Amino acid sequence: MNSSSKSNWLIPAGLIVLSVVPALAGTIRLIQLGGGAEITPDNARFFASPIPVVLHIVSATIFSFVGAFQFNSNLRRNAPNWHRTAGKVLIVCGLVSAVSGLWMTQFYPRGLTSPASFDGTSLYFIRLLVGAAMVLSLCFGFAAIRRREILNHRTWMIRGYALGLGAGTQVFTHIPWFVFPGIQGELARTLCMGAGWTINLAVAEWIIWRLSQSGRAVRG
Repeated sequence: MNSSSKSNWLIPAGLIVLSVVPALAGTIRLIQLGGGAEITPDNARFFASPIPVVLHIVSATIFSFVGAFQFNSNLRRNAPNWHRTAGKVLIVCGLVSAVSGLWMTQFYPRGLTSPASFDGTSLYFIRLLVGAAMVLSLCFGFAAIRRREILNHRTWMIRGYALGLGAGTQVFTHIPWFVFPGIQGELARTLCMGAGWTINLAVAEWIIWRLSQSGRAVRG
């Protein structure tokens, strides 16, 4: 494998690593729901309405792992049919993930154990904003590819993927939460969660800027 091929796999590999912890946590939740785990005051909300959380975990896992491979330019170029098929799956899974996340935000009661027990009003509205932005990004991305606007399509899909991968980055933004227990509270929880989405969007916008610069250089 040459250096160009290796570099093409670095981003997908990093995104897959970022997706592992949320996927493992989701798998454990599915095993609990399917295996008849003990119902506690903290997990009773999931047992009472399991369909939204199951849909969210399955769709988000597919979205994060399959989406990582869309960042391999060689794969997009050499396997266009795979890229198109995977893209259709990603749009469906991304929408299911976002809508189920919005449903859970609206209707699931707040968790009783840390850190979820510190979810407050500010985080509630941030989650609604992120979920709605993810839905719009995927819909705009789909509309763009229908018009054969490739760069615009890629731009919106990158934004949608960045928002969907927030849980992966939030694993790292919560490190101060666990290292310094004294900061734990509603504000710290909101900042730790919000930082995950903010970092992802900042990286996404940087990638989009690089793509636009490359496009101008090619046209020039």
